[in-house]
Amino acid sequence: MSAGTGALTFARFAYPPNALGLCGPDASRELLQRAAAGAADAGLRELAAQFEGAWPYLELIAHENGIADPLDARVVEAYWIGNDLLDGIGPRAIGEDLAARFGPAAGRERRRIAGLAGAAPRPHHDFHVFCVYPWTGLLRTGAGDRALHVLDRCRVRWGTVTAVAGPTATVLGRPLVWDGRHLGLGAPREEVVTVADGGDALDPAIAAGDVVALHWDWACTRLTPRQARALRAETARQLAFVNRLAVPPPAAVLR
Repeated sequence: MSAGTGALTFARFAYPPNALGLCGPDASRELLQRAAAGAADAGLRELAAQFEGAWPYLELIAHENGIADPLDARVVEAYWIGNDLLDGIGPRAIGEDLAARFGPAAGRERRRIAGLAGAAPRPHHDFHVFCVYPWTGLLRTGAGDRALHVLDRCRVRWGTVTAVAGPTATVLGRPLVWDGRHLGLGAPREEVVTVADGGDALDPAIAAGDVVALHWDWACTRLTPRQARALRAETARQLAFVNRLAVPPPAAVLR
């Protein structure tokens, strides 16, 4: 797997929140067009490095596995989907990373940061969603449907395409649910997602029957059977992790 493949994969997953103005540079159209054209050049790498949330995780995964390039395809896959590169990253490395990034702004909440690291998380995107963003903490304090919606859209999820119609696809997947104490996955249901905008698609080959990765309201890319298994397994790990936490993730500090 090449660095070019990694850069394109990064763009496919990073574009949906970027288009909403949630993270990364103010260059969503350029990001989409580069991804649609398969333009894994220096310009795409420069855009990727401006994602202040995701990029440090890529650097951490790469460093801890002796990989020079944060956009190595294995590193990018580990962060967005999950693979065995996450297995060897210990809580000390994650804790130092969290403390360096969020500690100065956390004030008295620093102990919660230390608590997250001490519980041995895995630096997958869903860890950032469930445990660094404030939404799980807000959900536990009664924020309700809004918090659950954001958590469900922001996590990387999977689904099976049942139909494609122009710029949209119908996908069968399992939504995030909340029983008042724990997060889990609900019964399968269909949703309509975007596959193209203005003729530009993150993955132009998506077709009925494909298992795809979903981020916010987009189908990002097709998943191989191995990747689909990895994403399911990593989702289960991350849900188990956040459900075990004695206190909710910070609801205001770690943004």
